[in-house]
Amino acid sequence: MNWNKDTIFKALADSTRRLILDELSERDELTLYELTARLIMKHNLAISRQAIAKHLTTLEDAGLVISKRKGKYRVLMFNKAPLKNLLKRWIK
Repeated sequence: MNWNKDTIFKALADSTRRLILDELSERDELTLYELTARLIMKHNLAISRQAIAKHLTTLEDAGLVISKRKGKYRVLMFNKAPLKNLLKRWIK
């Protein structure tokens, strides 16, 4: 897949989105509720689920987050492929 590097860099430019990726990289799958709880409790972030959902949209548009349905929940996962593809141009 060919991801837009500007979209990836824009997604990574925000510190909250980087925290989201940190949390998703620690755990294989998180629901929006679990992610929100971890961001609030672990990082003392004052943020709503709606604000996190907006950040997730940006991360999904960049290909960095994948979501899928598991029963009645939407599960979020970190997709490292865009970063690997982006960095392989510079790191060999």
